[in-house]
Amino acid sequence: MGKTRLEAFSDGVIAIIITIMVLELKVPHGEDAHVLLPMIPIFLGYVFSFIMVGIYWNNHHHMLHIVHKINGPVLWANLHLLFWLSLIPVTTAWMQESHFAPQAVALYGFILFMASVAWPILAHFLIKIHGNQSELAIAFGEDRKGKISMLMYLLAIPLAFLNVWIAISLYIAVAVIWFIPDQRIEKNLHHE
Repeated sequence: MGKTRLEAFSDGVIAIIITIMVLELKVPHGEDAHVLLPMIPIFLGYVFSFIMVGIYWNNHHHMLHIVHKINGPVLWANLHLLFWLSLIPVTTAWMQESHFAPQAVALYGFILFMASVAWPILAHFLIKIHGNQSELAIAFGEDRKGKISMLMYLLAIPLAFLNVWIAISLYIAVAVIWFIPDQRIEKNLHHE
């Protein structure tokens, strides 16, 4: 199977995810700047979640750029990743509405953790059909960055009940790690 429809579908789902998040931003009522103050946590939650979804989109794009074919397991693995990403708007909204309550922050971390688990599953099935010597397999390597990210999310979930800002700091640290597109793949690109 060709990868074009998978790319188009994934791009569409991610665009909808971002659209849902932006629709959570409500127009403030009033003319003074102080009406913006209650929106700060909502806006910050949106910005962070936008960045997280953007990181997945960016790396998904890079990953699919160096593969040539897909199959049924890849389609399911991709849907698995998109499922967890599609829950980001709901957990973001709950986190914002609850003013970063521990349960909401922990659930947000669980969703991020599950997306980080879905990512190497997708890579595994793509590598399986392209071979262990493929550009993707070489680029993916041992995926230390992915494993560190999973561990940080896993640690952040219980830490949210002790101190939400420690958990949020771990989420931000993972975003910083992944903010630049995965260089492992860019280094292995041999074609456009």
